[in-house]
Amino acid sequence: MTSAPDEAKAPTSEIVTRALALDPVAAQHFDVAFTATTQPCPWPKAYGGDMVAQAAAAALRTVTDGKTMHSMHSYFMRPVDIGAPVTYEVEVLRDGRGYATRQVRAFQNGKAAYTCLASFAAGEPGGRYAASAPADVPAADTLPSSAAYLRDRDPGGDSTMTAVSKEYWSGGRSFDMRHVPGPVYLEVDGGSAPQQALWVKPFDALRPVDGLTDAQRDLAALAYVCDYTILEPVLRVLDLAWAQPGLVTASLDHAMWFHRQPAPGALDGWLLYAQEAVAADSGRGVGLGRFFTPDGEHLATVVQEGMIRATPGGQ
Repeated sequence: MTSAPDEAKAPTSEIVTRALALDPVAAQHFDVAFTATTQPCPWPKAYGGDMVAQAAAAALRTVTDGKTMHSMHSYFMRPVDIGAPVTYEVEVLRDGRGYATRQVRAFQNGKAAYTCLASFAAGEPGGRYAASAPADVPAADTLPSSAAYLRDRDPGGDSTMTAVSKEYWSGGRSFDMRHVPGPVYLEVDGGSAPQQALWVKPFDALRPVDGLTDAQRDLAALAYVCDYTILEPVLRVLDLAWAQPGLVTASLDHAMWFHRQPAPGALDGWLLYAQEAVAADSGRGVGLGRFFTPDGEHLATVVQEGMIRATPGGQ
């Protein structure tokens, strides 16, 4: 009896937890250093969420007094090679009673490629307010997965989708993603309004990550998945699809606020990621997103600016 080929295996969440695996190394520039490896993707350079999540994990591993990360602000300075080690150097800027601050810089090939500031808080009593989740969003189990949506779509033709990128969108990102009104893989399905939402869930339960508690891993995993689609409402309003010939995008800067710690196990289930286009001009666009639990608890907010270059005729 022979086993099924690799491509027949069910997708898992292993990619995100593998991305979060850090190895301590001697610091060359700041206080603490780790190396991590960017994960496979079908583009010329690594996925930006690798850097955000790995930097978050590096900063989290240096805060050991129970404070939780409440925000991080990032800049992407250079493209990073796929499947290659990146060194994350952490500078301990402040350890106060209520707050702590870390700076993280990522180095590859001897050059700084990414930097972020991350802030941690002990938490204290105070007033409470939360944004409301969008109403009337269809349940996740009523929507097609990316794999189902793309199953009968062939690579090539008038799109840049290849067999490899089709497989990646279908099951290579650790998370099941279900769009409302529809994806923007091959065309802008559902119209060019400046809003969209999607349900996201790991293909299976997130694995433990050495050096991180489960709660810390969940925050880093949220930082990882947020970058895949945050520019999509901008693409949607500009009537651009990912596989349109001539389209080039890149993350420029990124901010994320963690308002509430997800309940244990919440990241293993569905989360609603409500997104909107904020601005588009001069070859750049800004997208805003909010993560909600199925019962409407607002967990985190993301804002990202990206380069969006659409060359007429795909040249």
